[in-house]
Amino acid sequence: MNGKPSVLFVCVHNAGRSQMAAGWLRHFAGDAVEVRSAGSAPAEAVNPAAIEAMREVGIDITDQTPKLLEYATAESSDVIITMGCGDACPVFPGKRYEDWTLEDPAGKGVEAVRPIRDEIRDRVRQLVRELVPDAGRS
Repeated sequence: MNGKPSVLFVCVHNAGRSQMAAGWLRHFAGDAVEVRSAGSAPAEAVNPAAIEAMREVGIDITDQTPKLLEYATAESSDVIITMGCGDACPVFPGKRYEDWTLEDPAGKGVEAVRPIRDEIRDRVRQLVRELVPDAGRS
């Protein structure tokens, strides 16, 4: 990775897990990392329970919209983290890949989304430690 690393979070609908992960990464790494998220079959809007769960910890993701996973976005990302998108996720040689097995928050209330949010937080913290060890963390 030259300069600022770029991280792409991918889940099916780009409405819950990947949006929460992107919110946490922006929170922990600031502008030290380029944050991207996309979905193989994007939803119309971000999951309201994910928005509420993130709001509870002071992170606002209301301005985000689900985006379609594009080949060029994946190709130009340094780290690609998938969350259940299966074969729709393209593979490029030389990229760092991680597959985070996380429960899908779709159709769940905020009570069920909180543990998913917290697991994502812990994984993103570790990712930040690895990518930008001197980035500020809250």
